[in-house]
Amino acid sequence: MPDPLSSVAAAVSSVFGAAQQVLFESVVQPVMYALGLANHLEAAFDGTMWLLVGLLQIAAMLLLIAPLERWRPVESPAAPGYDRSAVRVDILYTLVHRLGLFRIALFFALDPVFDWAFGKLRLVGLDGWQLDQSWPGVTDVAWVSFLLYLVVFDFVDYALHRGQHTWRWWWQLHALHHSQRSMTMWTDQRNHLLDDVIRSTALVVVAQLIGVGPGQFVAIVAITQLIESLSHANVRLAFGSWGERLLVSPRFHRVHHAIGIGHESHGPGSLGGCNFAVLFPVWDQLFGTADFTSRVPPTGLRDQLPGQGEVDSRARLSPDGGRDYGRGFWAQQWLGLLRLAGRA
Repeated sequence: MPDPLSSVAAAVSSVFGAAQQVLFESVVQPVMYALGLANHLEAAFDGTMWLLVGLLQIAAMLLLIAPLERWRPVESPAAPGYDRSAVRVDILYTLVHRLGLFRIALFFALDPVFDWAFGKLRLVGLDGWQLDQSWPGVTDVAWVSFLLYLVVFDFVDYALHRGQHTWRWWWQLHALHHSQRSMTMWTDQRNHLLDDVIRSTALVVVAQLIGVGPGQFVAIVAITQLIESLSHANVRLAFGSWGERLLVSPRFHRVHHAIGIGHESHGPGSLGGCNFAVLFPVWDQLFGTADFTSRVPPTGLRDQLPGQGEVDSRARLSPDGGRDYGRGFWAQQWLGLLRLAGRA
């Protein structure tokens, strides 16, 4: 008897493939020819998949998550101190990532390196391991295989996130993400580009090592990003005593972004924090980093607030006296590099 979920997945995949073909032929392919990039059409077709996923994600955000933010916001957009200009910068980050611009840059910069490295591994007989073939009869079911990979990638995301809060050099980049004091569904992609390169490289390597198919990888990234958009949303929303322990909620993740809580473990200036999980809070529970408090504290970094935390003497200060993390996209990227070099 056919698996109903597998049948639905096959139908969705068929519709998605047809939409990808239409988008490629009507939009992407003409642009590639106009730019003289016809020799990259195969890569452009793959890139169209990411573009379509991004468009669907943005539609879901506007149709599903935005109404939640209007229904019960933690911070009213009309309140004093709510920074609309900072939110607009976050929207720019989202468009850059979800519409595939970051992946295009990554393709031209790193794809040749990946191809060379993985080619060398194949030559010495290291061609990856098919994780979903480790339990024959169980993971032959497509949705079970997908869930297995989703859990593995979520653990990797948890480990990477802990690294961003543990190693001071990496924190200098990741701090940009935490510097948003008016957090919304757009804040998920507010990252330093070098930070994104490091994380994306790690995920690509893991995908290659455990044998994730291209379609599965795209679906895992798409679902993870959409749930991250919800977890960053400006909405008073929790999933109940049981639900909070099964899936990261906006309340759970807001604590991770809380000033002096989500990015410190031992007081001002220390590194660490809590609630690092991306999808499943079980990792925080297993490793003792979960905080299920019901509070909805303000977000940001302690050193952004004048007089609230020690600011490095080399740090650039904002007009109000706190550490400056930049107002615009390029200013934020530049200050991140300066922090990494110990000059801001």
